Amino acid sequence: MRIIFFGRPGSGKGTYASRIAPKLGIVHIATGDMYRTHVAEGSPLGKLANEYMKQGQLVPDDVTIKMFKERIEKDDAKKGFILDGFPRTMEQAKALEEMTDIDIVINFELDEDIIIEKALARRICENCGNIYNIADINRGSLRLPPLLPKQEGICDKCGGHLYQRRDDNYETIKDRQDTYVRQSQPLLEYYGDKGMVQNIEVVGGPDIMVPIIIDVVEKNIKH
Repeated sequence: MRIIFFGRPGSGKGTYASRIAPKLGIVHIATGDMYRTHVAEGSPLGKLANEYMKQGQLVPDDVTIKMFKERIEKDDAKKGFILDGFPRTMEQAKALEEMTDIDIVINFELDEDIIIEKALARRICENCGNIYNIADINRGSLRLPPLLPKQEGICDKCGGHLYQRRDDNYETIKDRQDTYVRQSQPLLEYYGDKGMVQNIEVVGGPDIMVPIIIDVVEKNIKH
């Protein structure tokens, strides 16, 4: 299974992918994790990416594409993967087509104002990158309970300290949303024209959404 998770920044792609990939026996490949790994290893691509990241700029397509090509050639990706944060541009999508086939694109639909509220409440483990959220959102049929650790401020998975990213502020979050609409949304039309997109409305937390997503994937991918 080769799947792309699509949607606005903060729509839940990473949270769902980290839970669904193990259930499907495939790997979760997140662009942000890929950047952090390269930076931590001090690779040439990591050093290049870090220069842009330190300035709050997007990493150029050619750097991201090279990192991704390396990643999907690893053994653990041969059974399949969920892509989270890639492709973001048409150039990346075209490069992806040359590397591998994609079975399905899952597009998560969630209003921008809710995403901003969620993003401001996000907390991340400094060690393993596990994501938590302190927001408790209840609007109409939408119910997004908080994703809290068992011990406040401490990651359940590795015991690391939880922190709020410096760029998780209103101005930066809104800018990320605007960038997504401008740069990435045309990809939905591109994949939609190929009949590959399945839209899924976010109506609850992972316990509700994970079974819904798996059901859509299994109904739409021929084994």
